[in-house]
Amino acid sequence: MAIHFFSEDVPFSLKEKQKRKKWLSEIASIQSYKIRDLNYIFCSDEYLHKINLEYLNHDDYTDIITFDNSENPSVIEGDIYISIERVNENAEKHQLDQDTELSRVISHGLFHLMGQKDKTKTDSKAMRSKEDFAISLFEKKKCST
Repeated sequence: MAIHFFSEDVPFSLKEKQKRKKWLSEIASIQSYKIRDLNYIFCSDEYLHKINLEYLNHDDYTDIITFDNSENPSVIEGDIYISIERVNENAEKHQLDQDTELSRVISHGLFHLMGQKDKTKTDSKAMRSKEDFAISLFEKKKCST
């Protein structure tokens, strides 16, 4: 298992990396998935916007873009790009602390790699429920150390 965290064009360092790796592995395991190679790349709005244009032909800003590189449906291999600026703005907009919103987005990308969609109202509601579960799981890990 390899989970990596990178920063691209923004000064950002993820807190509690080992705890997050265990948390992500546990989420995957609960869903009967195994993480082989998962990269999180934290970046700026502009960096993510360029990726959105170049690879997806979408001319808009987003908080996350997920690329699934797996050839086996039960094995996770992928790259997840997260705009730190967008995460911080969304946290403020929804009156959440930044760590909680970051956990939501980090888990959101993982759920996409496990096949969870979020384009319809029903799918979006299911995704939110999974994110809430993931956040509560991470909060329990924080309390148990």
